[in-house]
Amino acid sequence: MTATITSIARYVPPEVYDNKYFESFLDTTDEWITQRTGIHERHFLKEGATSDMIVPAARLCLEKRGLSPKDVDAIIVATVTPDHLFPITAAIVQKQLGIEKVWGFDMNAACSSFVFALVTACKLVESGVARRILLCGGDKMSSIMDMQDRNQAVLFGDGAGVALIEPSDDPECGLRDFMLNIDGEGEKYLKMVAGGSKNPASIETVTRREHFIHQEGQAVFKAAVKGMADISHEIMNRNGITPETLRWLVPHQANLRIINATAERMNIGPEKVKVNIERYANTTSATIPICLSELVEEKQLKKGDNIIISSFGAGFTCGSIYFKWNSNGYME
Repeated sequence: MTATITSIARYVPPEVYDNKYFESFLDTTDEWITQRTGIHERHFLKEGATSDMIVPAARLCLEKRGLSPKDVDAIIVATVTPDHLFPITAAIVQKQLGIEKVWGFDMNAACSSFVFALVTACKLVESGVARRILLCGGDKMSSIMDMQDRNQAVLFGDGAGVALIEPSDDPECGLRDFMLNIDGEGEKYLKMVAGGSKNPASIETVTRREHFIHQEGQAVFKAAVKGMADISHEIMNRNGITPETLRWLVPHQANLRIINATAERMNIGPEKVKVNIERYANTTSATIPICLSELVEEKQLKKGDNIIISSFGAGFTCGSIYFKWNSNGYME
């Protein structure tokens, strides 16, 4: 038995902030941001938490499949910005959706969170542990961004995407292969310095602005280009997928130059690469489900399409999935 995505939906806050928004308080310009990142605008959630974006996406996801919350067996929330350190955000989502007799957990693998969680959810379904898993990817990145630092403030946005994972009606479709990797050597280059058990919150950590993202851009960029490109190329080769037989590369939306480098390494043209970073920026755990939901709505996916999903994030974490699309549920 294989597991697949039978429904998917997204939610992004209505408030849009274009690049010119930052010109009034940062030493930057629309041109500077666009050339270095490919980003033109992003959405920030004014009030509420990550769960407040996940819940409407989850309701829409279930509605599209013709199901209710009571049909869900488990909830997985992929996020780096949980509502609280505890309780888990999955429990908050469960309560807001009114689901009873369900279990779940949060997963944090930085920008690879959704990829790691997608593999986990599919394997749980394949094993028979659960039949329907609500897989949620969401982040309120505006809550941990240093708005005084132009090198990070312009990069991120808020959003959520939710997929329903079920057994596939076609054993040849769904999750076909995956490669996941972590490398702790990347810890020093991309992290939140304070707030964990190593550096608990204090007046000093707040004064030093250590509860925001710390990123050494060049080191992260170089590692991301190599990591995401190499793992995507390798999973193509070991599954006999060629540029001609690949339908879509769905990469994590961190930086347009990283995406382009990955596509070049895979020898595929831009017409086979899903890109929406210009409208949403980096929504971390939400980038990939938002991309997939757009492809579905645009009717750009059909049964049997070969898809490579790839990510790179803090840790360093890296992941690539070979997924063969099927037409379960409303996707037919």
